[in-house]
Formats: sequence, structure tokens, C-alpha cells
Amino acid sequence: MPTPSPNKCRVIAVVNQKGGVGKTTTTVNLATAMAAVGKRVLIVDADPQGNASTGFGLPRAERGTGCYELMFDGLSVEDVARPTLIPNLSIITSSADLAGAEIQLVTTERREFRMQDALARSSKDYDFMLIDCPPSLNLITLNALVAADALLVPLQVEFYALEGMTSLLQTIDAVRARFNSALEIQGVVLTMYDKRNGLSDAVARDVRAYFGDRVYETVIPRNVRVSEAPSHGKPVLLYDLKCSGSRSYMHLASEVLKREAALAETTYAFIKQAVGN
Repeated sequence: MPTPSPNKCRVIAVVNQKGGVGKTTTTVNLATAMAAVGKRVLIVDADPQGNASTGFGLPRAERGTGCYELMFDGLSVEDVARPTLIPNLSIITSSADLAGAEIQLVTTERREFRMQDALARSSKDYDFMLIDCPPSLNLITLNALVAADALLVPLQVEFYALEGMTSLLQTIDAVRARFNSALEIQGVVLTMYDKRNGLSDAVARDVRAYFGDRVYETVIPRNVRVSEAPSHGKPVLLYDLKCSGSRSYMHLASEVLKREAALAETTYAFIKQAVGN
């Protein structure tokens, strides 16, 4: 019997119910760094605010069909995905109608599986899909958790960093129990780190003590160039490749890909043992 290949598109939801923690910035720049090393990446902008789409210089009035139409109109990924200025990187934009999707989902059939079903309607061979989730634990976020293989959690290095994480972890446990037993936390990334502030080190230690090796070694610093880049419609890696923020996101991408490679190797060994040589 031929050995099945473990290689398939990995869906990673970038999620934190707290706003302003660097979630969209992480999605945009992690995807850019992955694409820069040859990975075929799709961003799904599932946040009605549409900041990931803005981060690639796509004005709201020019976005056309996007995530809403993918989830509710039966369109395929290829119908709504559009290329970005980065080779290997496409995006499904956040459309204006997505703001009303939360209400519409309440009475929709298979409401928790709309995004999973939609992403399955893709004939293109992506390596990764990154879902930029809304900053709340609503039905759109729930759809992302059900559709995802893994989660990446940006956590701002501040006094209240861990506050609210209990709710997220409880939600993850509930999703595992009812909808997606394979859901895992790929990693936690510390963002907006200020080396001049002693509190940053104290909070970082607390987070690492709480999450252990789930926390990436890479820490994303506070950086003016990272903050400026979205206003120019560019990821920071295009806006200023040499700044500390760009270097950090390249290191983060390396860590993410190493973890994914280790998982794929483990999966391959397990399948090979199960089916025989």
C-alpha cells in the first residue's frame, strides 16, 4: 500500500479576543516572510475591520467580493482570492457585508462550519492559510477555530497580558470537544516588547512560565517602522527590511516553519508505521 503524504495545506488562525495586541500585524508580516522563502500562502481577512486588507494597500471601495461572499454565496477560494504585491501571497479581503455576518450566522445552517466548508472549496495547492480573526470570541472567530489546524496567539507584553486568556483557552477546549478535536496551539508570540521597560521582561517571564515551550523564542519589539508600514499599504518587510521589526518577523517565520516541519515529520512517521513500509 502506498504511504499517504502528510503534506497538505495547513490552516492557522491568528487569534486573540483582545484588540490592539498585534494580531493583524503578525498575520500580514508572518505571511509575507513565509512567502519570501517560497511558501504558497493565503491570508483570509475575517475581521470586519479589514485591517489586513488595508495593510496590503487595498482600499475598501475596491475590494469587491471577499470573505463574506466566500462564506455565504458558495464561491470558491479562487473566485475571491486576489494576488498581493508579494509573489506567492494572496488574500481574501474583508468585505463590507462581513460586519453583518455575525447576526446572519445565528440562523444559518451549519453555522459553525461555514468557513471550513468554504476553504475546502479550493483547487489551488497552498502551503498555508492564515486567518486573521476578529478581536472577539464571536461566531466568525468560532468558524475560524473550527476551520483551523492550529492557532497562533499574539500576546502583548503588558501588565494584563494573561487576563482574558482563560476565556480563550476555555473556548479552545469547547471547540475541541464539540467541533475540531485536532485543534492545537501552534505557538504564542510576545508582541510590542520594549527592552527599555523592566515590566516587559517580568511579563515575558510570566507568560513563558504559564505557556512553557508553546511561547516562541522570537519576541516582536515595539518599532516605529512596524507602526508606519500599514499607512503605506505595505508589510514592514517591504517598507523597511532592515528594521528590527522586519528581522523579528523573519525569525518568527523561521520558528513557525520549523515547528511545522517537525510536526510533518512526526505525522509522516506515524502514518508510515500505521500503513506499513
